[in-house]
Amino acid sequence: MPVYKRPLQECRNYQKQKRIVASVHKKLKDLRTDYVHKVTRDIIDTLPKAIVMEDLKVANMMKNHTLAKAVSEQMWSEFRRQIEYKARMKGIEVVFADLFFPSSKTCSNCGNINRDLQLKDRIYVCPVCGHVIDRDLNASLNLADCYINQHDLVQG
Repeated sequence: MPVYKRPLQECRNYQKQKRIVASVHKKLKDLRTDYVHKVTRDIIDTLPKAIVMEDLKVANMMKNHTLAKAVSEQMWSEFRRQIEYKARMKGIEVVFADLFFPSSKTCSNCGNINRDLQLKDRIYVCPVCGHVIDRDLNASLNLADCYINQHDLVQG
């Protein structure tokens, strides 16, 4: 390891680069925060009767090293917080599906639960009825159906 005349923290070029990197990180954070504000405002401005969300344990997801970076960059906890307070201001009901409700694994057409579905599978194909649908759209239809049926839900 090379020995320098003075510590690296005292070098002006090092300090300048640290400021540049910090500035880039701040800009990225501000862009993400702005995006979350705009998306949550757009959702609330449609004035839905209710918003149904999955009750995800973000803290546990952060422990998974393959998911942690993506989860933190998407600011899921901040998204939830903003949806809750903006919905409260407009009088919109926020409902959270049970933590273990299989919204992605349940067929929105026939109700069959596909336990073999992996996180990498982005298209849901029902092994019983053959229904083919985008996984996220399938989950949202199941959450909407749960709200209508009022089962497996916890009031937010």
